[in-house]
Amino acid sequence: MNNQTQVQLRLPELADGKPVHELIGRCPPLDLNSSYNYFLLCSHFRQTCVIAEHHGQIVGFLSAYLLPEQPKTLFVWQIAVDASMRGSGLAGKLLAELLERPACRQIQYLETTIAPGNIPSRRVFERLADSQGVAIHESDFLQPHHFGNEGHDEERLIRLGPFQS
Repeated sequence: MNNQTQVQLRLPELADGKPVHELIGRCPPLDLNSSYNYFLLCSHFRQTCVIAEHHGQIVGFLSAYLLPEQPKTLFVWQIAVDASMRGSGLAGKLLAELLERPACRQIQYLETTIAPGNIPSRRVFERLADSQGVAIHESDFLQPHHFGNEGHDEERLIRLGPFQS
């Protein structure tokens, strides 16, 4: 059975906050934020977030927002894909859905941060850059000392673009 044919992509709703929080908790190495954070993303930032649902269960979530001081730059914060859907291309489909949204049609750049060891995430953004015919640049952003004693890895800033509006 092809799971992808039964996946529905949609705007999040406030009630999705708790199941999204649970999904993120099942998707290391993603940082798990408070459930309150996911309620805000699913309501205040719903136009730049995407839910993937399979048989009534949330199996994917992408959170993003337009940078307040650079409204033509979209920052992708987290992409979570349930273990049952990994390897199916769902992360790329979530990104493609987001880029088609009215709120994102005018973006010129897409940014995200990726830890150097997170090769699957890096490949998702490399494939997006290839499919869109845009450049990809990498630079320093957050170092382990920024996180204090959390033991957090470095986060590299990945920038794609410019996109054609």
